[in-house]
Amino acid sequence: VQLQASGGGLVQAGGSLRLSCSASDSAFSNYVMGWFRQAPGKEREFVASISRSGRRIRYVDSVKGRFAISRDNAKNLVYLNTVYLEMNSLKPEDTAIYYCAASLRPGWDYAGIESSSYDYWGQGTLVTVSS
Repeated sequence: VQLQASGGGLVQAGGSLRLSCSASDSAFSNYVMGWFRQAPGKEREFVASISRSGRRIRYVDSVKGRFAISRDNAKNLVYLNTVYLEMNSLKPEDTAIYYCAASLRPGWDYAGIESSSYDYWGQGTLVTVSS
């Protein structure tokens, strides 16, 4: 599957952005989806993940209450194949390249937090939060 992330940009602290990640595979509902980020000079870190069912969602502590992950598998028989990351109350420390990822690990309610559990990665979208 190919993943295309978009929605990044420059925003002031306290502002909001909505990232989108579209998948090329119409069997999108088969994938666990996650968002990761990598800040300059730092290792890539987990941000959020959502299970195939959408019932299990996980966040890194630093974004809880500010970020929300969601997914659109299909609507009205139209394959939307998109996962979103709504980011509110942004802080300068949220500045990073954000990557979406897809996992084929089994489990209807599995939502992985380790990057090693993800099989496919998008190209990343840059989020810059100014103070």
